[in-house]
Amino acid sequence: MNLLFVADPLEAFKTYKDTTYAMMREAARRGHGLSACEPRHLMWQTGQPVTARVRPIRLTEREDSDWFAEDAARKQPLTGFDAVLMRKDPPFDAEYIYATHLLEQAEREGARVFNRPRALRDHPEKLAIMEWPQFIGPTLVTREADAIRAFHAEHGDIILKPLDGMGGMGIFRVKADGLNLGSIIETLNHGGATTLMVQKFLSEVEHGDKRILIIDGEPAPYCLARIPQGSEVRGNLAAGGKGVAQPLSDADRAIAQTMGRALNARGLLLIGLDIIGERVTEINVTSPTCFSEIFEQTGCNVAAMFIDALEKAAASGGVKQ
Repeated sequence: MNLLFVADPLEAFKTYKDTTYAMMREAARRGHGLSACEPRHLMWQTGQPVTARVRPIRLTEREDSDWFAEDAARKQPLTGFDAVLMRKDPPFDAEYIYATHLLEQAEREGARVFNRPRALRDHPEKLAIMEWPQFIGPTLVTREADAIRAFHAEHGDIILKPLDGMGGMGIFRVKADGLNLGSIIETLNHGGATTLMVQKFLSEVEHGDKRILIIDGEPAPYCLARIPQGSEVRGNLAAGGKGVAQPLSDADRAIAQTMGRALNARGLLLIGLDIIGERVTEINVTSPTCFSEIFEQTGCNVAAMFIDALEKAAASGGVKQ
């Protein structure tokens, strides 16, 4: 297969932990061709298919800045690839949404895009949990300061976070004393102009914020528990959390199968489900990570599982619909 990865700049990859790189490495091992572009390189014009200025690449087996070699960039239609993988990191902003519209047009022309663009657009990573109230803890989505104060008064210990962040960016904890709650609200909702999410603090986070990877509707056998370090409340690896791979519990597996099968049917081939204790906190669909950490600690080759599913989906014309 010839694969196109729509991602962040290749030069920014941290190959020792980058999941997109792990996908590329497994695909290359199987003899698949690799190309890459950024969302800004997508283009459509009347009477023509969606194209991109793509960089055909080859892996060098090095893991420094010279991890790839490339041929000259060239303009190509997305229909010329066997599969297009949308792996752009958040923020889930207007430009991201515009990119999904271009990718959806490419789908109409015959391109196979994973995850499906409409599914990406329909499942913003923090808000998608609203569909599954039976699996989540007390949660509030609002831009109203008074509603946030009332939620804090009810639950005492809360987490506040922006809807478009990643890697733990912009997450605040406010305990029962309410210290700095007003300032934090003003920072996150920009005077009432921006919606944010507020959740009851889950003390089980001390045992890890578990990232469960769901491929083609089924969870991988191991998750990565991201454990906060020191006085930090965030377990995100980007915020200094320690990643510990562990087998899925029966409860984790049941939740992941229920949600994974439903979401896969909508076009989500790969999902990163975040669970604290037995409560789902986020559904990551844009560029789920943690392949490398799980493989290094357990030998479970999640990248191979994903490429298996990708080959099957591409050969059958796409994910289940």
